[in-house]
Amino acid sequence: MDSEYFIDSVSEPLLHKLLDKLLECKVVTQDELEDAGTQKTRADKARVVINTVLRKGPKACAALIAALCEEDQCLSTKLKLIPPTHTTHTTTDLVEKDGECIYENIIS
Repeated sequence: MDSEYFIDSVSEPLLHKLLDKLLECKVVTQDELEDAGTQKTRADKARVVINTVLRKGPKACAALIAALCEEDQCLSTKLKLIPPTHTTHTTTDLVEKDGECIYENIIS
């Protein structure tokens, strides 16, 4: 994922949706969600989200990609992400295994 393009392009309402999905599958904590919310600009919020997810590794990144593809097909296409429409899975298929949220079709 092109982090800078994501930061420049993602809208604030989309950030909220992505954070809700990531919180739901335990990729981010409530504290991390609140930390993103305290940032003054949309770009700073996006930067906190992407950096938080990147630090957590490939499974967290896959969960963000799945949520982004589900919520904003236009942005995910511009970022050249594989949309979940190529599978039978959506982010509702995010499952927790060993304390980590994974997207079943992306993570092997």
